[in-house]
Amino acid sequence: MKESVRAVIRRNLWTDNQVVRQVLGICSSLAVTNVMANSLVMGVGLTFTTALSSLTLSALRNYIPRRIRMIVQTLVIAVYVILVDIAIKAYAPDISKALGPYVGLIITNCIIMGRAEAYAQKNPPFLSMLDGLFAGLGYTAVLMILSTIREVMGFGTFFGLDVNVLNAPTWTIMVMPPAAFFLIAVMIWILSAHLQKKSAKPAAPPPAPAPAAPAAAGGKA
Repeated sequence: MKESVRAVIRRNLWTDNQVVRQVLGICSSLAVTNVMANSLVMGVGLTFTTALSSLTLSALRNYIPRRIRMIVQTLVIAVYVILVDIAIKAYAPDISKALGPYVGLIITNCIIMGRAEAYAQKNPPFLSMLDGLFAGLGYTAVLMILSTIREVMGFGTFFGLDVNVLNAPTWTIMVMPPAAFFLIAVMIWILSAHLQKKSAKPAAPPPAPAPAAPAAAGGKA
């Protein structure tokens, strides 16, 4: 049975978020989330790659021999990663330098390979593209939440703009990878607890049946 578009969106953004539910893409989440601009570029690049690679692999799924499908998946993903890398170097060279090897390492990101293998190989192209798109957007949302907390508390800035109007002391630990690891753990705990609590709620009791209509009065004597 085909999954509905709404179910694809909800699953990837919330109930099965790739970072805080599937615990994938953790390495880049730890490495690039100390600055919001870096996180946004990384998230957009991964979203582009995941959506188009899922679309391409789904369209070709009936023509790829099973014994070489992993090689083909890697090749297709590599093409889109190269396009992303070229675009970032051309239009955001400073961010490209800051991200370093992590753009190229998108090709090995577990999220992309996971969506290609678990979903694109079994579903039609449009749904596969949506699955990849919203898997990437779910990843991006987590990165942006992490980077907002880390940049504001670690540098006192928001997208590079100074927001520390009270001259509060900044926390050096927040711009280091252990802070991202701790924040991701807290997000996993909060979301897991929320979903578990929601699933544990008893189902609403069925409505009480309407009272039976009184019997019709007998005829006059």
